Amino acid sequence: MKILAKETAIYGLSSIIGKFLNYLLVPLYTYALARTADYGIVTNLYAWTALLLVILTYGMETGFFRFANREDYDPKQVYRTAFVSLLTTSTLFAALCLIFRQPIANFLGYSNHAEFIAMMAVTVAMDAFACIPFAYLRYQKRPILFAALKLLFVVLNIAFNLLFLVVLKKTDVVYVFISNILATTIQTLCLLPFTLPRGARFSWPVLQQMLHYSLPLLILGVAGIMNQTLDRILFPYLYPYDDAEAQLGIYGACFKVAMVMMMFTQAFRYAYEPFVFAKHKDRNSVEAYADAMKYYVIFSFLIMLMVIFYLDIFRYIIAPSYWEGLKIVPVVLWTYIFQGVYFNLSFWYKLTDETRWGAWFSLIGLVITFVLQVIFVPQIGYWASCGSSLVCYFTIMLLSYFIGQKKAPIPYDLKRIGAYALLAVVCLAIYYVIRLNYISNMWILMAIGTVLLLIYCAILVKFDFNVFRNRRGVNANS
Repeated sequence: MKILAKETAIYGLSSIIGKFLNYLLVPLYTYALARTADYGIVTNLYAWTALLLVILTYGMETGFFRFANREDYDPKQVYRTAFVSLLTTSTLFAALCLIFRQPIANFLGYSNHAEFIAMMAVTVAMDAFACIPFAYLRYQKRPILFAALKLLFVVLNIAFNLLFLVVLKKTDVVYVFISNILATTIQTLCLLPFTLPRGARFSWPVLQQMLHYSLPLLILGVAGIMNQTLDRILFPYLYPYDDAEAQLGIYGACFKVAMVMMMFTQAFRYAYEPFVFAKHKDRNSVEAYADAMKYYVIFSFLIMLMVIFYLDIFRYIIAPSYWEGLKIVPVVLWTYIFQGVYFNLSFWYKLTDETRWGAWFSLIGLVITFVLQVIFVPQIGYWASCGSSLVCYFTIMLLSYFIGQKKAPIPYDLKRIGAYALLAVVCLAIYYVIRLNYISNMWILMAIGTVLLLIYCAILVKFDFNVFRNRRGVNANS
């Protein structure tokens, strides 16, 4: 358990630090790039790469862990087989994209910039291939090297972006993609000496078994990632006006303002996954899961209130030309909360080996997202994009809860969770009534928000963190 805790901390910390450093690229892009439409291009193409990365890895990372840990398989042969498979498919993908870069660029709406397609294809191919060497480092229990190489990419990417956009004053969006491909190439070259397969042969029978196990995971992975990226992929096709890229840039930048909630969810996830599986055989595990859910919701509301009450400061993360989209931030924050609750709820089907429910939930969410965007994006633009994500995660959260309570009941403290939800809504209502009707000075509004935050925290401490009561009890016992 100590080893598990240490490795979890290293993996989690490296991921969170990496996401935070990448988060710092948002102000750089919005202030340095020449047009809001340029950030729209970045938003759109990175959404495509996230989807392609799931497709190009086709569940092989999970398949590698599954078969490398089976006694009837040679781990080195499993690794070489997965290594060769990903190398082959990634190389083939990159070659095809380079050959057909112009037709692909025409399809995506970048007919004058086929070089974007070429660079992003090579980048995503290297990322897809690298997933197996990185999985091998995890299998070998080398978390420090894993974290160092992951952070190397982040540092290099930021350094190249600063070099091109700030030092050399290159404000064209192409330099964002040049920075990415340079950082990815260096990371891959540094990774290979530690992970080249040795001492085993590629095996077709092993590959067939791995694909039989891994390909069904591809459906779940694609549906899951499309729930997160479909809004940015579809927007240029659905929005009927000439400023589609500019509107997408505004949407993408304002979406990033709420990323502090996503980073909290990610940190919680890295800690919670090993906790759940470690506690599974404990007879008190369901009570522990219920407590974890309660505290996740409590702190999610706290972060949401903090971001909204201090949005007049957080808005400087992006350039003023993007501020017109800041009204979507509360909607995005609620979406992240529902997404995090859904993640908490998802363990009922993971622990009962009924993972088909996860696929059904993801597919239902995908249908909701697609239908709502097709209907409403042409009419209300990016409001439909963020609204469809909100409805998607709210729906699958409810479905997972009600079905999960029938399959594997957990006594969640709904009264306490509901009380904090009501408290957060009341605080928001008070703040917005004052902001919209009485006061416009940002400093006074932040002072009012601070008072409301202190009230929330005081209630939290009184009812769920009995610090002072416990301290008095200790003193009395002494």
